[in-house]
Amino acid sequence: MVSIRCKMIVRSELQKLKLHCLTVELGEAEIKENLDEKKYNQLKQALLHFGLELMETKKSKLIEKIKNIVVEMIHYSDEPPKQTFSSYLSEKLNYDYHYLSNLFSEVKGTTIEQYIIAHKIERAKELLVYEELSLTEIAHKLHYSSVAHLSNQFKKVTGLTPSFFKKTKNKRFTAREDL
Repeated sequence: MVSIRCKMIVRSELQKLKLHCLTVELGEAEIKENLDEKKYNQLKQALLHFGLELMETKKSKLIEKIKNIVVEMIHYSDEPPKQTFSSYLSEKLNYDYHYLSNLFSEVKGTTIEQYIIAHKIERAKELLVYEELSLTEIAHKLHYSSVAHLSNQFKKVTGLTPSFFKKTKNKRFTAREDL
């Protein structure tokens, strides 16, 4: 679960099954009851209807936690990290970073670093289009060492420079408003 909407869906589906939800956080939900097989399957089917799935193995749960930490860090945190991301991740999950990195690559087919870059670029796109921040402010907000570093990664991922992307998006929004 990477959004508030996902958490609302999970909470709603648990209520429909008359399960008492204690907490719903990104990637996990705690309920009061023990799930029997019938309720488990009902919950699984209800969540699949919304494109969500229950994590069944320890490895898949760990992958989901890694993804949630990345999303939380990039999309919902404005504070700069006090340590490297690899150290932060290892400390938060109590696993060696090399183990986490290898597991993530094996299961997802991409590295944690590439996953982070992809999310940073998506966030940069949002900030370029929807906020009144300069490229320098966006680079700082996303913890890039420089505007040049952000611009190079942005172009590598999207094929466009950040300024061209912003101009293109603004033109599309203006054209749609004129309809």
